[in-house]
Amino acid sequence: MSAPAGRARRVLAATAVAVAGTLAVGMAVAAPSTAAADPTLGQLAAAKGRYFGSATDNPTLNNAPYTAVLGSEFNQITVGNTQKWQYTEPSRGRFDYSQADQIVAFAQAHNQIVRGHTLVWHNQLPDWVNSVPSGELLGVMRNHITNVAGHYKGKVVHWDVVNEAFEEDGTRRQSVFQQKLGDSYIAEAFKAARAADPNAKLYYNDYNIEGIGAKSDAVYNLVRSFKQQGIPIDGVGLQAHLILGQVPSTLQQNIQRFADLGVDVAITELDIRMRTPRDATKDAQQAADYRTVTNACLAVTRCVGITVWDFSDGYSWIPSVFPGEGAALIYDENFAKKPSYWATYEALGGTTITTTTTTGDNGSGCTATYRVTGQWNGGFQGEVTVRNNSSTAISGWTVKWTLGAGQKLNNVWNGTLTTSGQDVSVRNANYNGSVGAGGSTSFGFLGSWTGSNPVPATVTCTTA
Repeated sequence: MSAPAGRARRVLAATAVAVAGTLAVGMAVAAPSTAAADPTLGQLAAAKGRYFGSATDNPTLNNAPYTAVLGSEFNQITVGNTQKWQYTEPSRGRFDYSQADQIVAFAQAHNQIVRGHTLVWHNQLPDWVNSVPSGELLGVMRNHITNVAGHYKGKVVHWDVVNEAFEEDGTRRQSVFQQKLGDSYIAEAFKAARAADPNAKLYYNDYNIEGIGAKSDAVYNLVRSFKQQGIPIDGVGLQAHLILGQVPSTLQQNIQRFADLGVDVAITELDIRMRTPRDATKDAQQAADYRTVTNACLAVTRCVGITVWDFSDGYSWIPSVFPGEGAALIYDENFAKKPSYWATYEALGGTTITTTTTTGDNGSGCTATYRVTGQWNGGFQGEVTVRNNSSTAISGWTVKWTLGAGQKLNNVWNGTLTTSGQDVSVRNANYNGSVGAGGSTSFGFLGSWTGSNPVPATVTCTTA
């Protein structure tokens, strides 16, 4: 369920990440280019003929650490809010594309395809639409679609033409369009969208239609009817706002039955929420759930891609709508990759090297997880995730391990490195030492090796 802008995002503090990294001698260095690392989610998905993307919103484009991930990790972007009616036609006949254009321009600059969202929806409508007389509303709707889809012709690959038109029992939602235009408005919207942009793929998009049930049956019957009548529809979007441990058992079967109608299917707004705070058990279940969703899409040829509803927990709409719940995405608030990221990565065909996790030796509940994220002849890239498993916040942390014979660390970012022979110590940088209860942060490094590149047998974490 696409969240309104006012509640959709929580903006991280500007000090969340202040610099790229720090060497032992205090020199600032940039994080390494992805050329030396394993493929991104977008690259892995592309290798399988699909995309893996993220929704985004305009305020987040001012956060450099956020956009560094957004622009490199994904090969698709959904305009999260600013293509909705209240933004694009705030008053009748006056169109404003300034905000949505910024997101589309960002995607184009990073070679990412764009999903348009959304042309017709009962929510985030300006008040004037509800006041349009019944005899004029069809023309108003067509004009809106013609202008918005026409403006983005050639720039938007997929359009969510109509969003959330059904109730849970499969009946039509009594929106202003349904009440004044009747059942035909959905077909008319798709016809207008096809005329405005003949090359864009046109989707019906909804939530709670991931598994087989009354609501998804209603959508299935709509799509089947449209195909029989020759009404232009190219795909179905399964939003996939899911709950921990509750991925529908019929997800893959449902994707397949829509595909069998001759349309594409996309997972359009994926997040999997949990009761907060996070813990290792919940993270493991969430990772399994993300893997299940990814595998279900990969198993059906016409499932064209997956989009997460933003990628960082710091920008999720969940906490503001479901109190006490959150942590629904694949990166945490500090842009550390969560187990759900790595499960998705592996499901898409990425390979990772064994991790070692040990509990801190001071009883504080601080733990560290070491992972090699990329390896090549004579070199490697790694990441260590520091988790606060205690019930109170910590103000600093130090991670230690011993390098193998022939191993050497060259660059470290998001931490401060000191070494003594093969013994390594990395303490927090000045901006990521504070970690809330159940929260995590991470640092990365580049290293070299000769002979072999072993994973350390023990990694310890202590708190300040």
